[in-house]
Amino acid sequence: MKLDPLAFLANPDLIEALKEHSIDASYGGESYLFRQGDPPVGLFILNQGEVTLSMTSPTGEQLLSMQVGAGSLLGLPGLISNEPYTLTAMACNGARVSFVTQDDFKALMQSSPGLALKVLEVLAAEVRTARHATQDLRPIDYSKS
Repeated sequence: MKLDPLAFLANPDLIEALKEHSIDASYGGESYLFRQGDPPVGLFILNQGEVTLSMTSPTGEQLLSMQVGAGSLLGLPGLISNEPYTLTAMACNGARVSFVTQDDFKALMQSSPGLALKVLEVLAAEVRTARHATQDLRPIDYSKS
């Protein structure tokens, strides 16, 4: 499955507002931001460098691996739904990331409803790219069971 890395990009105004409530971190080597199945702890903003996103099947087969660049919001679906992360995110050497805690994110969304609409734009882009990616999958033929 191939997803469009641009789906993770956020509006610059949204990024700036989130960064006002964030903690900055730099990574000298590859480091996990979060792993598929982990409970959500917050939102990651990629400021510089690249992050590799990946997903594996329950049997351990790699379903996707892609690189996203600066301006990407990572972990948003898990954070919004309060469900485990569906992807693994690994910061590449030299990546600079900002982290917004779950509590700070919720407080910001409640105090600035206009920003919530910008968050929805990112989520909608992620859904669209996932739907486009699944169009290439072959349907299951249940008659052969």
